Amino acid sequence: MWIGPEVIASVVKRSKTSSRPQDRGSLGLIKLLWAIGIAAAVAIAIWLPQTAIMRQRVGLFWAGIGLMLIGTAFRWYSAHVLGKFFTFDVAILSGHALIEAGPYRYIRHPSYTGALVTLVGIGLALGNWAALVAAVSCLSIAYVYRIRVEEAALVAGLGDSYTQYRRRTWRLVPFLF
Repeated sequence: MWIGPEVIASVVKRSKTSSRPQDRGSLGLIKLLWAIGIAAAVAIAIWLPQTAIMRQRVGLFWAGIGLMLIGTAFRWYSAHVLGKFFTFDVAILSGHALIEAGPYRYIRHPSYTGALVTLVGIGLALGNWAALVAAVSCLSIAYVYRIRVEEAALVAGLGDSYTQYRRRTWRLVPFLF
């Protein structure tokens, strides 16, 4: 339920430009580290049972499933709020406007927040702390790079309005980061 729509949208929701110089390889890095993180999480959960979470396993499983659903819903809600400006590759589109509605009022990259919450859910559902750390760490590395690339493109494309927006919002988590 989570991976299918992501794969389809990664093809459909790309900018219509033939070249993507603004992306600087960040989409490929996200795909690579996303796959590595999930594969590593599953492998760790299977082959390193000593890192399993032993208490409240059933409760943690359902909490993980809940976080996966919440994270996925938040990610796609964020994409919906951006509308035509949401693309999987970094691109400034014709008529691009700064969106400050919904979650964008407080955080600049809520779809990434949603993806990371989903991965926390996967780690909890697998019942393994090391799996959780592996999944979240891999995608976090990709998003740190992607956010730098994306924000540079947005500053170049939207100018002072985006610079001012950056000063009053958080990257991923309000009051934290």
